[in-house]
Amino acid sequence: MNAVEVYTSVSDAKGGPVLGLTAADFDVEDNGEPQRVTVFTAKELPLSVAVVIDRSFSVPSARLQATVAAARAFIAALRPADRVMVLTIGSEVETIAPLSTDHAAATSALTRIDRWGTTPLYDAMLTAIDTIQSASGRRALILLSDGRETDSRTTAASLIDQVRRQDVLVYPIAVSGTRPPVFAEIASVTGGRSFAVNDLKQLEPTLHAIADELRFQYLLGYTPGTAGPRGEWHSIRVNVHRENARVRARDGYVSR
Repeated sequence: MNAVEVYTSVSDAKGGPVLGLTAADFDVEDNGEPQRVTVFTAKELPLSVAVVIDRSFSVPSARLQATVAAARAFIAALRPADRVMVLTIGSEVETIAPLSTDHAAATSALTRIDRWGTTPLYDAMLTAIDTIQSASGRRALILLSDGRETDSRTTAASLIDQVRRQDVLVYPIAVSGTRPPVFAEIASVTGGRSFAVNDLKQLEPTLHAIADELRFQYLLGYTPGTAGPRGEWHSIRVNVHRENARVRARDGYVSR
């Protein structure tokens, strides 16, 4: 029977990370059944992260420049062992910096981003998530976009269904002040967070908050008492015994 790993973020009322928790502070349910946590890690864990930037013509030049600057600051906040890749969304998804610990190369690639193409956003998000899913260890995706969708073959419902079957923490940021409902849903099912940023000066603080959250996460592992048939959906529920704390974790998995 396969073990299940759940990366979990715990934040306080102000949104800051809650540190110092132990395995005894968590309750985990799998399809409503309580589970015994057999693996618990509270130390900093290796990270593989994809930074995805919408560079389509719907994004004004000033907004794209602010987005690139914020992405550069986010990469600078990563630890030396963290791996990062940079992808752009125009009429297609392009990997401009492959997954690597070479943060300088990723930062250099950001300077070459120009506005181009339309925004098949749902298709692009699915491609980007599939790309980072193949990486080892803890995986996350940061999306910076105005949230406008054009011409995707993938529907919003299909996107959410497929993303929740992966194991990637997704942090969509609407760089427009208006957060599409699909951003909030994707963040919720994957255990990430979504944001809407209208004031461009808030982009860098937002990305720094995400970097802090990714730095301080808990790994909970358990072996389900009931595996169920291959391909069955299992819901996951994580609770923490800490007043006013908020827990974020992926909402389930497909049994293998």
